This record gives sequence, structure tokens and C-alpha cells, in this order.
Amino acid sequence: MHRPGPARRKPAMGRAGPLTFAAIPATVPDMTPLDTDFVRSQFPAFADPSLAEQSFFENAGGSFACAQVIDRLTAFYVERKVQPHGAYAASKLGGEQMDEARRRLAGMLNVPQGSLSIGPSTSQNIYVLANAFAQMLRPGDAVIVTNQDHEANSGPWRRLAASGIEIREWRMDPDTGHLDPADLEALLADGRVRLLCFPHCSNIVGEINDVPRITAMARAAGAASCVDGVSYAPHGLPDIGALGADIYLFSAYKTFGPHQGIMVVREALAEVLPNQAHHFNAAPQWKRFVPAGPDHAQVAACAGLADYVDLLYHKHFPGGAENAARRAAQVHDLIRAHETALLGPLLDHVTARPGLRLLGPRDAARRAPTVSLALGRPAAEVARQLAPHGIMAAGGSFYAQRTLEGLGVDPDHGVLRLSFVHYTRKADLDRLLSALDRVV
Repeated sequence: MHRPGPARRKPAMGRAGPLTFAAIPATVPDMTPLDTDFVRSQFPAFADPSLAEQSFFENAGGSFACAQVIDRLTAFYVERKVQPHGAYAASKLGGEQMDEARRRLAGMLNVPQGSLSIGPSTSQNIYVLANAFAQMLRPGDAVIVTNQDHEANSGPWRRLAASGIEIREWRMDPDTGHLDPADLEALLADGRVRLLCFPHCSNIVGEINDVPRITAMARAAGAASCVDGVSYAPHGLPDIGALGADIYLFSAYKTFGPHQGIMVVREALAEVLPNQAHHFNAAPQWKRFVPAGPDHAQVAACAGLADYVDLLYHKHFPGGAENAARRAAQVHDLIRAHETALLGPLLDHVTARPGLRLLGPRDAARRAPTVSLALGRPAAEVARQLAPHGIMAAGGSFYAQRTLEGLGVDPDHGVLRLSFVHYTRKADLDRLLSALDRVV
């Protein structure tokens, strides 16, 4: 353990107050049922003969792309595969469409446009941020990580130990996988913590953590917070403005888009973090933490995510709302209601089966539809046995070896992970349950 450094004023990132983005009116209390036939008509994958009679349960590894994203990506490569933001028409239009993606996503996430960056992946974005923190933090400062995280929001921060930063681990309950905020209090108590990193939702445990409560605890202790939302965002875009996170990240390719990472960094924090791009790209902020040239076409295609959310909104809530964040919030609730209704029977089924250990809570309302089962044997083989029954699933450790070890599961065996999103139907769930009965 490193000794505390000399007394000094805490960085501005810890002193800043809560986020003050635009408030969102409450969503309507009467929930409209999700039209899954309409939803699936927006995904070309479901019309492809090679995927007929298949049920996709590996969505936590990457979702199918919606038509709106595919169309924008194709159009960019055909019509404006040039350097953007130039004077001629194709270049100007390409830049405008990249700007549109950032503007519209920021509106739906309830954050200022300037705080949102789009980089090559969430893992890469976190590595860049970790490098920025390494230049700013001093020996004796502390960073908290968890053993519930995907390695992307754990490994890069743990490497800061080489710079003299103390790494503290907020550990799950080894039986339930729960991260107890009461355990966090002691880790924050001495005032030396500068950053707390944790998941909105674990890609193994599935439990949805109380982000507003946890980020408020960090802020009160003078620490910034970095929330990995990769396993939550596919189940409805989060209202990042209301969560209180200083950094929030998720992956577009798991939210029906291209292989890009969406990153929001609170502007006050971004101003004190060292620039990671070329010296002449220190401003604006969306360039500051994307050191390599962005994939122009994929950035522009991310606007298709906003197209799709708006389409779902207008289909299910005729009349429309002007506030993009409110539209996204209502679609979020619509998606969550559908997924939770499907998740309950799956949880009941697997908990009733001997020889299966469900990781995470049994209450569908407390978790995302990412269901990990420890089988006591290599899970990848079981996934292979499910494939002839039309089940597309996977077995392994899913970049979460620390999580599995913390739960007493052999990482070499891994888990059978069954994950779905809102385009999943009851028929898919029935096929899965029948296949599980035959194979497991």
C-alpha cells in the first residue's frame, strides 16, 4: 500500500457538483406492448434464409444491426467516402452526418453534445482514458475497481499501479455476485480515492447496479466515477444525465449499430484530463480522447441508432414528443417491459433445474436479460450441443475471468451465457427452454 502524498487540494473532478443536464418529463404510466413483428421487420438479419429457424441468444457479445444503421453505412461508403468537413459537397455532407450522429445521440442520452465522443471501441476508449488519468494522478492517489467488471473497465485501471497509484478492489458477494454499497463506504473513507470504476450492469452477473446512489457516494468522497454501460445500454438507452456519472461508456455494436464505442465525459472533468490526441486537436472535446482518426463511415452510421429509436417511439407513441431524451426514455421503458416479461420464465426454468447455478439475482426486475449458468463442466461444449437445436449461444469466460473467480467458478469451464434483447420473441424463448431440457 502506498503512503498518502502531501496534503493538497483535490482535483476539480472530485469537487464538481452533480450533472445538471435538462430534466426529462416523467414517462407515461400506461405501458404500450412492444410490437415485435414491427421490430423484427427493421432488422435485415431476420429476413436472411441462413438465419431462419434460429434463435439468437448471444446478444451480449454483439447485436444484429438495424436497417437504419446499415443504410447509412452503405450510403456513406458509396456517396461520400472522402475526408469529411471539407468545402466540396460530398465532404461537407459526410462531416454533417458525423456531426448529426453525435448531436442526436447526445440528445437521447441527455448530455451536452460536446461531452460525447465516438471511438473505435469501449475497450480502446477506456485505455485512452486510463492513460490520461495516469498523467494526472500522483503516487498515493487511489483508484477503486471491482471484480464484477468486464476486463475492459478493470485491467486498464489496475495497470495504474505501475505509476504508484493504489488500486483498491470493491468485491462482490461470492455467493450472489452483488456489489454492496455499504462495502464501498470503507474504501472511500480516507479521501484519497480519485476515481471509482464499476459497471452499470455486469456482463456475467446481470444485476443492475444503483448507479445514481453509487456515483453520489463517489462524488461526496471527492472522486470521479467511470461507469461501464456496455451490458446495460442494449436494453434501452440510459439517461446518462440523470445517473451522475462523470464518465459513461457503451458499445454501438451491442446497441444495433456499427463497431464503435460511445463515450461521455463530463466537460469539467475533460478539461482537467490531459489531451490524448494531436496537440492541435485538444479542442473540441470529441477529438481530445480519440487519438487516432475516427472511422468516418461508422461514426456517421451511428445516427441510424437515433433513427431507430425515433421510429420505435412514433410507432408505439403516436403524437410525438419534441424532447429527444424523453422519446428515448419511453422507448427504454417499452423495451424493458418486454424483456422483463420474457426473462421471468427463463429464470424460473433454470433455477428449477438441478445441476445449474444461476449467477446473479433471480428477480427479473433487478437484472438485464443476460443469464449466465455455471454447469460444472466446459460451457463451450454445451453451447455447441445447443446449436443443432437452433440456439445461437456461447460458453466461456467472456473477458470476465476475475468475476468468475470471485464467484468460485472455474474460468476454464466458463459459463453458458444466454442473452437476449427486445427483438427476441416468446417463440425464441420456447425454443431455448426446449433445447435446454434436451441438452443440459
